[in-house]
Amino acid sequence: MTRTAALSPFLIVEGDRGRGVVILADHARNVLPDEYGDLGLPAREFERHIAYDIGVEAVSRSLARQLDAPALLCGFSRLLIDPNRGEDDPTLIRQLYDGTVIPANYPMSPQERQKRLDLFYRPYHDAIGSMISSIASQSGRAPLVVSIHSFTPTMQGVARPWHVGLLWDKDDRAVTPLLEALSADPMLVVGDNEPYDGALRGDTMYKHAIVNGYPHVLIEIRQDLIASEAGAEEWADRLAPILDGINARPDIHDVKFFGSRTGPVPGGSNG
Repeated sequence: MTRTAALSPFLIVEGDRGRGVVILADHARNVLPDEYGDLGLPAREFERHIAYDIGVEAVSRSLARQLDAPALLCGFSRLLIDPNRGEDDPTLIRQLYDGTVIPANYPMSPQERQKRLDLFYRPYHDAIGSMISSIASQSGRAPLVVSIHSFTPTMQGVARPWHVGLLWDKDDRAVTPLLEALSADPMLVVGDNEPYDGALRGDTMYKHAIVNGYPHVLIEIRQDLIASEAGAEEWADRLAPILDGINARPDIHDVKFFGSRTGPVPGGSNG
């Protein structure tokens, strides 16, 4: 875990915004600002999935390079505040996570909660909104939004057999061709809305893709497969040509409102 006095809520990896695709990494880093110390946790906890998504930064940077696409990485640990949750989600600031109590997160005063929203969570999402708007303007079409995450091989003693999972709500435009391409490899176990359900109201895909009618997919890769530099590169090599092919389809870049399984979506169709 790294602490820094001047922590940026996000990091931008530049690419050709005219290509119409963006890579996002909500849980790329396990970094905290100096003022929060270690949140009362031993250093080993920051090497676990509770602090960040292992391997995701390397995969995202490699994908950005191979696709010549911009990427936006979250600059702070999810233990500070989770950018992939709605502001009203009870797991926005975790007090207990996979058996670990986070001492500095309990009790949480309303003032401290607001501070973390204002200084970290909202600037990150503002940066995503700005980048997506820029991509839409420069490409002249709806951006393809690709979010990279990773998951643990086991959770609460239960093995997770998937090598990769695709999470989605109701818009399957990017999911279906990616699912088909990955499933064609007999060596891969591919999850459809596994190991989590992709319908999460207020999360990053909801905020920036679903409400705007933009095509999107959240890719979950099993952490042990991308924990090494070689593994991360191997998975970026696998995903890049598939995503490039999906991005090249002209119909993928239409604005279409599919709604959400979580309930009515403000501003768009709720079919």
